[in-house]
Amino acid sequence: MSVPIQIVDDVVIKFAGDSGDGMQLTGSQFTNSSALIGNDLSTFPDFPAEIRAPQGTVPGVSGYQLHFSSKKIFTPGDNCDVLVAMNAAALKVNLKTLKPGGIIIVDINGFDSKNLRLANYTDGVNPIEDGSLVGYDLHKMDITKLTREALKDIQLGTKEKDRAKNMFVLGFLYWLYNRELTSTFSFLHDKFSKRPEILESNIKALQAGYNYGDTVEAFAARYKVERAKLPKGIYRSITGNIALTYGLIAASEKSALPLFLGSYPITPASDILHELARHKNFGVRTFQAEDEIAAITSAIGAAYGGSLGITTTSGPGMALKTEAMGLAVMLEIPLLIIDIQRGGPSTGLPTKTEQSDLLQAYYGRNGECPMPVISASTPSDCFDAAYEAVRIAVQHMTPVILLSDGYIANGAEPWRYPKSADLPTITVTFKKELGTDEKTYLPYLRDEKLVRPWAVPGTPGLEHRIGGLEKEDITGNISYDAENHQHMVKTREAKVEKIADYIPLQTLDSGPETGDVLVLGWGSTYGSIKSAVMELQAQGKQVAHAHLRHMRPFPRNLGEILHNYKKVLIPEINNGQLIKIIRDKYLIDAVGYNKIKGTPITRTELVSAISELLVK
Repeated sequence: MSVPIQIVDDVVIKFAGDSGDGMQLTGSQFTNSSALIGNDLSTFPDFPAEIRAPQGTVPGVSGYQLHFSSKKIFTPGDNCDVLVAMNAAALKVNLKTLKPGGIIIVDINGFDSKNLRLANYTDGVNPIEDGSLVGYDLHKMDITKLTREALKDIQLGTKEKDRAKNMFVLGFLYWLYNRELTSTFSFLHDKFSKRPEILESNIKALQAGYNYGDTVEAFAARYKVERAKLPKGIYRSITGNIALTYGLIAASEKSALPLFLGSYPITPASDILHELARHKNFGVRTFQAEDEIAAITSAIGAAYGGSLGITTTSGPGMALKTEAMGLAVMLEIPLLIIDIQRGGPSTGLPTKTEQSDLLQAYYGRNGECPMPVISASTPSDCFDAAYEAVRIAVQHMTPVILLSDGYIANGAEPWRYPKSADLPTITVTFKKELGTDEKTYLPYLRDEKLVRPWAVPGTPGLEHRIGGLEKEDITGNISYDAENHQHMVKTREAKVEKIADYIPLQTLDSGPETGDVLVLGWGSTYGSIKSAVMELQAQGKQVAHAHLRHMRPFPRNLGEILHNYKKVLIPEINNGQLIKIIRDKYLIDAVGYNKIKGTPITRTELVSAISELLVK
């Protein structure tokens, strides 16, 4: 019997299981198929902190949430329409995110007595049998048995066959949402071309899952999400870390500077090192250092030598880099420090997201040590944020901190390929000879931006002293003079503040120029704020949204914008960091909304918080 196809605007699916169940791969493949169809999409991968947590336990649950739509969307969704739970622990962790009446697809093999015990269910309690899921559309499948049956003629062990369960699930969901299998077939051929038995098992499991949908009579309808009406162009699905990598390469090409990355692997920043290492054809050099200090000092050496010096890390690694960051500030050389934030302090929550390093970026170094700070807001925005951070670093001769976080880094969305001709040129000028008024090289003689010249070591006549000791103004000689020290501290600060003259003015993302509430955001809160504000604007509320890219210095007109509203709300995935800076600088009695659970702020939470402000 043919199952009717129902058109829906958008769907949120959560794939969940053990970290070895391949839920990240399943989710990413469904994401890629959505991108090829032309849906707008947003994803939120959720990894366990342990490399291999005990199988079947709550700490070992790995999840991947995907929101795909025929309309423009900005978040992975507050709640799910569909939950795929490969075992009891996955159901226990994620059931709270499922909408009332939502679809639950479970592998009954993951709900035996052992799995129920590992998930800490009370003895005798089985949620898929005891009626506790009344109100949901529960579908029980013996996915393990069905996969083994589909692969019975393949010469693989049971353990290897079971690894294809995720492909069976993916095939079934392709059927349920009216998708072709072609893109995943191509992916599997590329990935397992040298392992024919593994390739065959995955393809057969994928096809078996799709065929199961055609034969089972459990669903009254299939669903289809039409392509979204996005601006014309060539799109791909991209994660934040990959977009950031491409932004760095583009900036290297546009500035004609060879790119050097000195990095020590750390979650969730390691993908940048992995991806950059694949692009040696662009003259990229990558160095996996033995520790965080070696990573940044190698990048400082590259920058001193005339390259685009970059180092990547997360919060704990940035703490280790702080002494070397101070050296880069004292030397006044271009350097990019990329911090993919995660939950802290210490090791904290290595795979969970947080915006907790803003104050570290502002103040986390000894002495008066000002540095520009740039923030990325979405996965695709990472390209532009990286490009802008490089521009500021090389044109203002200063180290720059670029902040992203785990939510942005691992999340994905459609990205329209930019044209090289449309990217602004990053002009770099090296000093190559003495000026007409110089008898000897003056390494701290500044231009109208208060920027000192960049002289590559080995240039005849431009030899100069470097190091971490205070510099004498203009000559760069070592100086312990009190007046000179105060002058140099003030000058370095003024140079950073003067960058505000060379960045765009702050604009509103949406909303009236004056009104009741301005929601001021930064980083990965962008999508939730935008969605919440648009919902309230549709109700006629006088609510606006502004989102910061330039965190230090702020755009020159930010204070004026803040004073145009009766109240200012600042949502952050921390305990209140930007709000402290805003209150201090602009004397605004801003109100904070803070969430520190390792997960993004949701649209629903913000609608509630803004609504409360509107009635006060």
